[in-house]
Amino acid sequence: MDIHKATTFTITPRHFHPIPNSVLVSPLHRLIQQRKLLKLHPLFCSSSHSHTVVKDPILQGGNESFGKSKETHFKNSRKKRVFFLDVNPICYKGSIPSLQSFAHWISLFFSQVSLTDPVIAVIDGERGNDYRRQLLPSYKAKRRKYWHQFPDAGKCQRNTIEKSHGLILDILHNCNVPVVKIESHEADDVIATLVEQVLQRGHRVVVASPDKDFKQLISDDVQIVMPVPEFNRWSFYTLKHYVAQYNCDPMSDLSMRCILGDEVDGVPGIQHVVPGFGRKTAMKLLKKHGTLENLLSAAAVRSVGRQYAQDALTKYADYLRRNYEVLSLKRDVSIHIEEQWLNERDAQESILYSNPQVLSVLAELEYLNSQKKQTVENVAIVLLGRITTE
Repeated sequence: MDIHKATTFTITPRHFHPIPNSVLVSPLHRLIQQRKLLKLHPLFCSSSHSHTVVKDPILQGGNESFGKSKETHFKNSRKKRVFFLDVNPICYKGSIPSLQSFAHWISLFFSQVSLTDPVIAVIDGERGNDYRRQLLPSYKAKRRKYWHQFPDAGKCQRNTIEKSHGLILDILHNCNVPVVKIESHEADDVIATLVEQVLQRGHRVVVASPDKDFKQLISDDVQIVMPVPEFNRWSFYTLKHYVAQYNCDPMSDLSMRCILGDEVDGVPGIQHVVPGFGRKTAMKLLKKHGTLENLLSAAAVRSVGRQYAQDALTKYADYLRRNYEVLSLKRDVSIHIEEQWLNERDAQESILYSNPQVLSVLAELEYLNSQKKQTVENVAIVLLGRITTE
């Protein structure tokens, strides 16, 4: 939703066979099964960099726990980790759909981050933004304008991505990763709902995504692992890192975004109607009251600050609550976790996709698709045959 400023791609029914519980399997599965016969060696990027990797002082030590005793930390470290992979953002390079970007980040993910841990991939459903756009028409409006400015280019890029979806789904399926898609729901809300269910089973959760909205979910048992292009790796982001960065708890940060708005997502802040109400005022009030709802409730019965702030909070309370409704993740999507999704995966199947030859295949596939020379199926057969013979 934010870092890559990615537009949502759409999977059409011809790219997969629907089966119960919204798990997708594409028609290229038989072709991908042939890859198991390939004897390819894994590429572990920690030992394959030809350049010096700059250390990231903020994101280092991602598995550390915040505010825990050694005993508690040891207890939590024994819990099973379940990963949720937000697929859409890694399929873009900037605002341009890119199969090569997906290949790059998914290979690093399976070689560096999760070898055998359960992984559940989630993609946006069709019309996933409709609910929020009904509340706020400006929600992600800039992304719609981008496609309208370049209708021919947008159509070409969407067609290219659609042709590549089958291969993306097959790669995930072949790594024993279920892919979940719920119509009329964004992936963020589906992940938030499933995270709650996994936590209720006593597991830890790691959300793999560059999306800042997932910081709402951070806790002792919920971490984020995000792609960091400048370091060419995924980096863990924990509650410890969050508190060090923002000096507040995740719910206060969400409240801050509701007050100040989110320009990337097209959510206007209160400063658009009350120019003097800025970050400094919002931070002071939230540090005292904790959450937006607590602040609005207090402002309704007594003075909470200077007169301009008091007037703004009482006059524009509905405005701020609408922002909260738009920016907060939903946890009530109609989806239920299945036990087989929590099974450990075969590391060898995942390592296959860390191989540089497979990356080369995907990069060439993307190029040929963009040139409209062949279909996805024909290109994949040719290129996979080339690897087999090599």
